[in-house]
Amino acid sequence: MSDTDPAAELVADKLRHTLDLIKADNDALRSELSHQRELNGNRLAKLEEQGKDFENRIRALQDSSTTFKTWSGLANGGSSILAITAFIRTLGIS
Repeated sequence: MSDTDPAAELVADKLRHTLDLIKADNDALRSELSHQRELNGNRLAKLEEQGKDFENRIRALQDSSTTFKTWSGLANGGSSILAITAFIRTLGIS
């Protein structure tokens, strides 16, 4: 004969229900944490991609600037040679 106390049975039911609620909250938090980790991973990947893109743009602009300076220097050098040649011709030295 197993006669359980109704009050003890009620407390046991409440504890089981509370335990189920805690487990459900824990599962929800784990799911939210997993989702947040995925979002952070995606954000990090996007930021790394943008960093590489900016780095490539800076390098391309630097190369372009160097090329422009080179051609500009060569053009100025050509102008100087022409000016010297014209000056020598005006002096009559050939």
